[in-house]
Amino acid sequence: MSTDQPPPGQPPEDDPFLKKPQPPSGGDPYGTPPPPPGGSGGAGGEPPPPPPPPYGGSGDPYGGGSGGPYGGGTGGPYGGGGPGGPYGGGPGGPYGGGGYGAPDPLAGMPPLADFGRRLAARVIDLLLIAIPLALLQIPFNTDRWVVKTDQGEDATEIITKAYKGTGLVWLIIEIAAYVLYDWYMTKKNGQTLGKRLLNLRVAMLNDGSVPGSNPALTRAAVLWIPTLLCCACLWPLVLIITMLTDKPYRQALHDKAAKTVVVTTT
Repeated sequence: MSTDQPPPGQPPEDDPFLKKPQPPSGGDPYGTPPPPPGGSGGAGGEPPPPPPPPYGGSGDPYGGGSGGPYGGGTGGPYGGGGPGGPYGGGPGGPYGGGGYGAPDPLAGMPPLADFGRRLAARVIDLLLIAIPLALLQIPFNTDRWVVKTDQGEDATEIITKAYKGTGLVWLIIEIAAYVLYDWYMTKKNGQTLGKRLLNLRVAMLNDGSVPGSNPALTRAAVLWIPTLLCCACLWPLVLIITMLTDKPYRQALHDKAAKTVVVTTT
């Protein structure tokens, strides 16, 4: 189970990817019963019913009726059925939906992207950067590694590799290219070219908006820097495993670091 929680904050009003508002839930699961037929005066001229007990009903400051600041009816800020209760289940309560239970942060957001489409989009983005970088390096005939062979105490050969000067320069260029590409495209509209081709986008978990500059940079750095520095085989596998096992948001480690999810656009 994922322990990620949506971060607080209000999305920009002009963001086209905001979550769609959810319809308010009806009814008050912990409020007072409806009034008897015949109006407040009763049927046939009967006297009105007695007032509610001192700690219950409508107006009770500690009960479950309407207006109670700790109640469950309309206007109760800690209630379960009021429209303005920040911890209630009525309309306007961000942690409720008509009753008990945590809200669904993905409510009003498009469906989460499946693994196959995310992987295909990532391969497209990888090729879009890797091919031009490889072509740029051809004129330089760059040999990145210095390979050293030493004789161990038991007569075994110990082979070590280290970056040459030009190889280190190209490594820095590659890291900058991958990170800047992912950062810029994500903060621009939530879509790299690969995601756009496969109708995917990156969204903030809390409100569905396009990630800002800081979360987009965090996401790109966690995604690419370990891959390019030391863990080209291991790190992508770690990201895939975390994405496949995370519930319910399908977040890989770079999603968790930035508090983002990947959703479909169709």
